Amino acid sequence: MSDDAALWAAMGMPMSFGKQTKKKAVSTNFDKMKRADAGAAGPSTEPPVEEMAVHALETRTKGPSKPHNFAPSQNDDEPDVGPPPPRQGDYESRSGSSDDDDDEDDDEEDGPSSKDMFPISHEVVLKDHTKVVSALTLDPSGARVLSGSHDYDCKLWDFGGMGAGNGVEPKPFRTWEPAETYYVHDVKYSPHGDRFLVISGTTQAKLFDKDGEELATFMKGDMYLRDMKLTSGHVGELTGCAWHPKEENTFITSSNDSTIRIWDTEDKRKQKTVIVVKSKERGARTKVTSCAFSPDGKIIVGACLDGTLNLWSTSSNFVRPSQTAENAHQKNTETGSVAFSLDNKTILTRGNDEYTKLWDIRAFRKPIYTSPKLTTLYPETNAAFSPDEKFIVTGTAANRTEGGRGRGTLTFLHREGLEIERQVQFDEGESVVKVFWHSRINQIACGTSTGAIRVLYSPQTSLNGAKLLLNKSKKKATIESYAASLLQAPIITPHALPMFRDDGERGTKRKRDKDRNDPRKTRKPMPPVTGPGKGGRVGASATQHVVQALVRDSTRDEDPREALLKYAAVSEKDPKFTAAWKATQPKPVFQQDFNDEEEEEK
Repeated sequence: MSDDAALWAAMGMPMSFGKQTKKKAVSTNFDKMKRADAGAAGPSTEPPVEEMAVHALETRTKGPSKPHNFAPSQNDDEPDVGPPPPRQGDYESRSGSSDDDDDEDDDEEDGPSSKDMFPISHEVVLKDHTKVVSALTLDPSGARVLSGSHDYDCKLWDFGGMGAGNGVEPKPFRTWEPAETYYVHDVKYSPHGDRFLVISGTTQAKLFDKDGEELATFMKGDMYLRDMKLTSGHVGELTGCAWHPKEENTFITSSNDSTIRIWDTEDKRKQKTVIVVKSKERGARTKVTSCAFSPDGKIIVGACLDGTLNLWSTSSNFVRPSQTAENAHQKNTETGSVAFSLDNKTILTRGNDEYTKLWDIRAFRKPIYTSPKLTTLYPETNAAFSPDEKFIVTGTAANRTEGGRGRGTLTFLHREGLEIERQVQFDEGESVVKVFWHSRINQIACGTSTGAIRVLYSPQTSLNGAKLLLNKSKKKATIESYAASLLQAPIITPHALPMFRDDGERGTKRKRDKDRNDPRKTRKPMPPVTGPGKGGRVGASATQHVVQALVRDSTRDEDPREALLKYAAVSEKDPKFTAAWKATQPKPVFQQDFNDEEEEEK
């Protein structure tokens, strides 16, 4: 490029005439977000983690192991080196190698290679929590992320409103404490995505709309009642929840009070049905650590602290479970998650005893497959099916090693046998707690012990989601933007309140308007709630909800003038207190208004 051309380019002038195509630096942004080998302490000749061969497949290769190269061959005469032939039932992209080198090159160019089986080549890190992310989910469309943590906060992230490709660190658009100083154990979106549930360490589930505004707080039970079926709500700490897949207003919650309760979103004062879980041990009570619905909504599954796994049919009276698997997981260890497959016959469990198991409800006595030991430190650690249900993804914790802290991994297990298919390492000392593989956008969200949410994706096979952050290129400054900033002079108001004072800053009108609408910064008083608590926020005492259910004071909802006037006609007909002076009481004579008479004569 000549000096004149460079000068014209620096001034922003066009280099040629005609319609110019807008160039996007999307590929450059994707390259910046590509994962590096988290396990390498320095320069290494080994390929990155996402390009390493599958461990389970390496054990089945014949002959000495060689480093795998997944890049297309530059020389047609030299055969490509790749993973060995997969077993039957794997992806079509993992078809066996052909003797013809040209066919092999064509397959690599047309279809995804073996490293694209899982969307793990790139990642976006959402870091705003200060402690372990114990609850994580995405809405059905894949546009928003909802997270809960041991720092007592819930956060809502919007992929369309954040920007990571233009140099801006992604931040949540809403943060709040659903239950003050209680851990958040579980969050679940409704099937339509218009509402979500938040399960914290309290005895009450809370319902929010899609923007994080509270819709309902469900009833808590009377802790002094022994029979759990007589209480209107839970009396122990909540552990999990699940929405009914067919009925949009029905959901279930599990608790440490040995019950699973079925709720209706339209009635927050009492549950619809109570499932009391009875243990065979002395005391006949146990803690229910997780629960789930089957995809057809006909079966409810619950995992208990005594190691049992129970199934109930929704058409039964819930007196006793229809099927029970004893010693499903180790006794006195929490089962972090239970999940059904789409065929309504297979159940996946992830226990704190470091095992992941697959169960068939047609032969429910023993698991059909058990995984190798996977280190677990947090009771909320879960496992999930892949969108095609050929694989299972879960997280492992970072073990302490002799040389220092270990690394947590995102582990992929094959459904047939639960053998380790691939492991993706994270940073040192970072454990993977929550995983969520979204079937629509084909992206994996991981909640870690450091408070970070890692969204893994592939530019080729993933859709929207985290890719929206990188499609936003940095805005180029124009002469109009400079002119607007110069013409918009600040208004100096020295006697204004500090909240409305301009401290010499320019171009902060949108920030000021946003701060004025923020109730925390403006110290806006809490608005009154409707119902029995109208006129002020009701306290959160231990017996508040029980008393409200027993005695309903409706005097605050009535107009005092109307309440007195409804007794006016009764007092005239039957005066109770002035009946003794009724005969001697003179009739009142009021002065007439002469101005009104003159106006009538005219």
